[in-house]
Amino acid sequence: MPQIIVDNKCYRVCTKTDFYLYLQVIMEKKVLKALCKCVLFNGISAEEITALMEPIGYKLVEYSKRDIYLLAGMPCKYADIIIEGELVARMVSLSGKSVEVSRLYSGDIISPAFIFANDKSMPVSVETDSATLIFRMQPSTLKYLIDNYEVIRMNFIRSLSNIDVFLTKKMRLLSLLTVREKVSYFILEAAGKQQSDTIRLDKSRQEIAESFGIQKFSLLRCLSELVDSGAIKVEGKTITILDRSKM
Repeated sequence: MPQIIVDNKCYRVCTKTDFYLYLQVIMEKKVLKALCKCVLFNGISAEEITALMEPIGYKLVEYSKRDIYLLAGMPCKYADIIIEGELVARMVSLSGKSVEVSRLYSGDIISPAFIFANDKSMPVSVETDSATLIFRMQPSTLKYLIDNYEVIRMNFIRSLSNIDVFLTKKMRLLSLLTVREKVSYFILEAAGKQQSDTIRLDKSRQEIAESFGIQKFSLLRCLSELVDSGAIKVEGKTITILDRSKM
């Protein structure tokens, strides 16, 4: 008789109806886990989130890897939260130069600053970097949550403030720094986040270069220069800071 495993427990499935019910349970757990990570629901328990979601309208939307979520110039129509998967936002110049602006993961709200904007046109193109599942609400549904729950309202405001801080840092990184300064800034920031002078990269060299708006060979040359100067040691995806004064 067929079986299905939920939370490391094995259940016997008797009918097709049972099977679909178990699939629904798995999906609900997956959705709730992602919503608990979402900044919108900070300070709200899983039980409270479940109660909040029951009366509101939403749907789940699936995307395959490398699907186009949105092209630059298209309007932001929905209040979407990533349940699983990964999205990458890129800005492309008229010359065809591509700059990675950000990556979004499970629990992230997609483009919250554009949901209620007068001009909803997206300045970046967004595509999936893996199979992705989206929790989709209408803007009116998000407005209802913001209007009726102070915690959600403050969380949403805080998320917009954090975006402003992120964009300010990104603008400085892209426009004011030399390649060496960009790479050094990236390494030092990663060391701060990982609380160690030995950091583990979670992106490929190509992805890092795109996030700086530079070519991959420029990144590799800069890393080589930092190694030669004794500032860092590079072993695969691990970088160790040896002398901060040389960066």
